[in-house]
Amino acid sequence: MTGSVTDAPPARRKPAPARPADSAFGRLVGEPFAALHGLLGRPLASYYLLVASAGLLLVIGLVMVFSATSVPSFDSQQSAYAGVQQQGLWAAVGVLAFWVAQRLPTRTYRFLGLPLMIVCLLFALVLVLFPAGRIGPVGTNLNWITIGSIQFQPAELGKLALVWWGADLLVRRGDSVRKWKRLAMPLFPVTALLFLLVGMNDLGTMLCMLLVFLGLLWVTGVRFRVFAGLFGVALAGVVVLIAEQSYRLERILSFTHAAKATGCTSADSIQGPCWQSTQGMYALADGGWFGLGLGQGRQKWDWLPEAHNDFIFAIIGEELGVVGCVVVLALFAVLAYAGLRIARRVDDPFRRTVAAACTLWLAGQAVINIGAVVGLLPITGVPLPFISAGGTALVVTLTAIGMLAAFARTEPDAARALHARAPSRLVRLLWVPLPPLPGSTRPTTPSARSRPAGGKPGVRAARGRTAGSSRTETRRRRPGPRAGSRTTTGKERR
Repeated sequence: MTGSVTDAPPARRKPAPARPADSAFGRLVGEPFAALHGLLGRPLASYYLLVASAGLLLVIGLVMVFSATSVPSFDSQQSAYAGVQQQGLWAAVGVLAFWVAQRLPTRTYRFLGLPLMIVCLLFALVLVLFPAGRIGPVGTNLNWITIGSIQFQPAELGKLALVWWGADLLVRRGDSVRKWKRLAMPLFPVTALLFLLVGMNDLGTMLCMLLVFLGLLWVTGVRFRVFAGLFGVALAGVVVLIAEQSYRLERILSFTHAAKATGCTSADSIQGPCWQSTQGMYALADGGWFGLGLGQGRQKWDWLPEAHNDFIFAIIGEELGVVGCVVVLALFAVLAYAGLRIARRVDDPFRRTVAAACTLWLAGQAVINIGAVVGLLPITGVPLPFISAGGTALVVTLTAIGMLAAFARTEPDAARALHARAPSRLVRLLWVPLPPLPGSTRPTTPSARSRPAGGKPGVRAARGRTAGSSRTETRRRRPGPRAGSRTTTGKERR
């Protein structure tokens, strides 16, 4: 007798092999990455990463400026807190600029681009024609303009002007940026004039502007041959600007001597062009792994020039060691990741272009500064963002961070999450308003246009007549009676 299927003994299944994640080592390695992946998957992860990294860098900058300026401030003004008080005041102004920037709509940045570019060009022209002069309360000093007791650097404002104006222009051109003629006017002449006026007095800032410009072109999809041509022109211009000032050539020569490891060992070279780079290396070497301790550095005692500004990373290495340097580098890496994440997730082309350009600007400027301190790049006089002493640079940097924070809140997932939370009106008034929901400004679909208000789907709305149309024109378009046919009256038709 044939047995049924149910009578057959159940087949034995082989035990599944143990996965690596099920082991203790797999859980130890996999769980932190899983937690990190979960944190990065949250809607407002970009916003929190950006604000947290920028805030920590700002705090580290204030602490290190106090440490680097305490000795010279006490020597000149009999107060160790003079330098950090001034930097703290600029930081307060920068935080206010951050708050304002994250509340402004995108159309405001697009509107301010051209006026700010014109103002920066005029200021740069004044600094070139009158590098050192004074008329009443207004004075110039190479790269700075002084109005009363306020001193600012117009070249720093030029970075924001180039980002806003260039992004607005390229986004308006759309796909036509692939054509050379549509791209050249007026973008290339204006940027070339800005680079020339700024580069004559400040080559380092001009290099940062060049990074911003290349970032704008890269995001908008400009062809590679355009990049190659611009690189050749920019290289020739940089060579001319280096040859125009003797101290720039000395910096290049000192960098080549330091790279050979034998040129900066003589007494003349150490006391001359190699002095700053050599003292910076001494500061990094004295720090070791954990540093000498906060405030215990020795190079700031009039040994290292610009210890509070261009070479503040050397003071970090001396007092906080390799660990402190790694923390600063990690925070800049998180900031760059957050900026590129915002550029990838936002829908608006202008926001995407501005976010990528600002990220390349801040990350590139940090690489140029740190590379010069550790001897990998020539000294260009570029400050370290958030950390170096300087008022205009700090305010402009925090303004850019506030703008990126506003863009982070407009990510589709972030906007939906913020509207779902429904924060109180006081929070929206004191901090930042709600961003628009994704798709709220998109044009209606054809099905929505064909649907009358309050009507049923599938029923077309009555089309409005164009200007000058009438019922008589509609009747004239109807075919008339055939030739030879008899016209019937209404009574006969009935």
